Amino acid sequence: MGPTAARKTELAVQLVERLPCEIVSVDSAMIYRGMDIGTAKPGPEILARAPHRLIDIAEPNEAYSAARFREDALREMAAIVAAGRIPLLVGGTRLYFHALQHGLSVLPQADAAVRARLDEEARALGWDALHRRLAEVDPVTAGQVHPNDPQRIQRALEVYLIAGRPLSALLAASQKRFMLPYRVLKLVRAPRERAVLHARIAARFEQMLAAGFEAEVRRLRQRGDLTPDLPAMRCVGYRQMLKYLDGGYNYREMVQRGIVATRQLARRQLTWLRAESDCVWIFDETDPLAVALTMIERERLTAAVDSEIDWGSRDLE
Repeated sequence: MGPTAARKTELAVQLVERLPCEIVSVDSAMIYRGMDIGTAKPGPEILARAPHRLIDIAEPNEAYSAARFREDALREMAAIVAAGRIPLLVGGTRLYFHALQHGLSVLPQADAAVRARLDEEARALGWDALHRRLAEVDPVTAGQVHPNDPQRIQRALEVYLIAGRPLSALLAASQKRFMLPYRVLKLVRAPRERAVLHARIAARFEQMLAAGFEAEVRRLRQRGDLTPDLPAMRCVGYRQMLKYLDGGYNYREMVQRGIVATRQLARRQLTWLRAESDCVWIFDETDPLAVALTMIERERLTAAVDSEIDWGSRDLE
């Protein structure tokens, strides 16, 4: 784990080359196809050395939720373990890590923007039309909600739009207790000094521009189905570039705002990581690979001892 521009991928690739690991990406932007430069997605050379699962799995116009990520990640992790290897989860998306380790609350909280959009559609089309839409995406709930009950229609559609899954499916899933069936070792890669991270963020944004970030976003705009309110288009960097292309910023403003937004993202990530329990922090002035390998070996030995104790207690019983 770590903030953006912390060189997580660099360390992960080194680990894959030395240990029987396979990478599962935990990044809410790298899931989108065609969004390569602005997400700092690993290039073909890196992917050849260390393939990443769960990148390029969704179109930018799709709604991809934390609940869907958890399902996808658990499936990929099970496949990796079945092959006799170890899942190595790499990324900086807090909600995805939390969903994977702790599960999610049954239903998402209300979203004022989503509700306002549904209210506007109801005024234009009528609640009967929205009830028919609910029947298409969640027939179970639609069968339980009267067409003249706008509050429940709105909430069911809101849940679907936010979570990407029907309300009925979420309620059914809540009846099953979630527990991650793996031991977890949390390694956090980060520079000790914030100024170092800020310098990396600025340098990487400039590198993205030099690599064709503007052209990438122009190609995305040409699709015609990507509105600014989509999660993909709200990703850091893309939002600022879109506003520049629409005339809202000049070029220098776009660059500065993109860098500032990325710094703000890194600050939020660091705040989360400092509050996360049982983390091993790996700073730049150490040998990151050596520290990581030491901690992994220590965890392996601890797991072996715990297993012996567990089996010994069973023998006593």
